[in-house]
Amino acid sequence: MINIAIDGPAGAGKSTIAKKIAADLGYIYVDTGAMFRALGLYMLRKGIDPSDGEAVKDNLSGADIDIRFVDGVQCVILDQENVNGLIRTEEVSDAASKIAVLPEVRKKMLILQRNIAAGHDVIMDGRDIGSAVLPDADLKIYLTASVEVRAMRRYKENLDKGIKADLEEIKADIRERDERDMTRSEAPLVKVPDAKEVDTSDMSIDEVVSYIEDMIRSIA
Repeated sequence: MINIAIDGPAGAGKSTIAKKIAADLGYIYVDTGAMFRALGLYMLRKGIDPSDGEAVKDNLSGADIDIRFVDGVQCVILDQENVNGLIRTEEVSDAASKIAVLPEVRKKMLILQRNIAAGHDVIMDGRDIGSAVLPDADLKIYLTASVEVRAMRRYKENLDKGIKADLEEIKADIRERDERDMTRSEAPLVKVPDAKEVDTSDMSIDEVVSYIEDMIRSIA
């Protein structure tokens, strides 16, 4: 099995890049962030403050989260509902980042993620894939971009979806999320020593995909 780990801060393009590479190479794409987003959505629906760690832990066991693959695409199932189209809002993203600091939450996700990787060629993206989830991955990528570039991407994405957006608020949110992800005590966002850093600030999606696919082919 070939396991590819892609880590990096919010808005660096990890999911978009990983999906394209998986489709091109016939790998299974595992969007770990989507799993945390589904749990964040679950907590919001329950009326639970994602910042209230004790309340999140108390309600963790009630969340029925599953992963199903349809034509190679990961579908996140929350309580028997496909929530792929509901977990990309700023509110859910923020909730996911807040609950992800809890060890109990990460342990719940870790088992599922490793089980998938054990039986398939996978490309997996998140914040701690190379450092915690797949420390023995065949290739580790650290995908990054400037705050300004990441904020503009998110801003345009929201406008394209008809979602009202404020560029400065998005910048502030990304900076706050970066700080939270990098300083959390449980599996923080880090660039591991054996990861290849790819700065996408001045690269197109196709350029990034081609660059990483060349690296994968060299080890496959």
